[in-house]
Amino acid sequence: MARASQTEVAVLGGLSVQPMTGYALREAIRDVLGHFWSESYGQIYPTLANLEREGFVRKQDATRTGASTFAITPSGVRRLEELLAQPVQATPPRNGMLLRLYFGRHLGPAACRTLVQAALTEAQDALKRYAEIRAEIEGQDGEDRAYWLLTVSAGEHSARATQAWAHDALSTLAELDDDRARTRPGRTS
Repeated sequence: MARASQTEVAVLGGLSVQPMTGYALREAIRDVLGHFWSESYGQIYPTLANLEREGFVRKQDATRTGASTFAITPSGVRRLEELLAQPVQATPPRNGMLLRLYFGRHLGPAACRTLVQAALTEAQDALKRYAEIRAEIEGQDGEDRAYWLLTVSAGEHSARATQAWAHDALSTLAELDDDRARTRPGRTS
């Protein structure tokens, strides 16, 4: 699925929950979908305009601030369902921390330990956020609830996996530190 189609999924999906202004949609994508999906703000407004032109969304009355509220149309729901049924296109991963660890020999164990510790802290923070999101979703009713909880569960599993990996990596880096200390020139065993 091309990037534009992915943006359409995010926009149409957000509007399938409730009508929103472009700004509210942007915030919802960041705050609600942000644990598994990011969208360029520069893509949201042009996508809304294209979707409106194609009849998949319609503008409703402007808010007090003058911003228009967008609502998904029946043809927009069909378009969303069509896009969701397409196979997911895998995107190549880009993980700056793992790139640095791969070449970690040039950084040394201490600098690599700092990178891994940051990943561990980030995973722990993510688990706290997922717990908050889970509690909020569990307090709601509706058809979407079970599906929303599936995405939170994926995030929780990923964060726990990162925690386990980080603990293993820190142990390995400690061993590398020990090996390095034993093999320094001028040291006798």
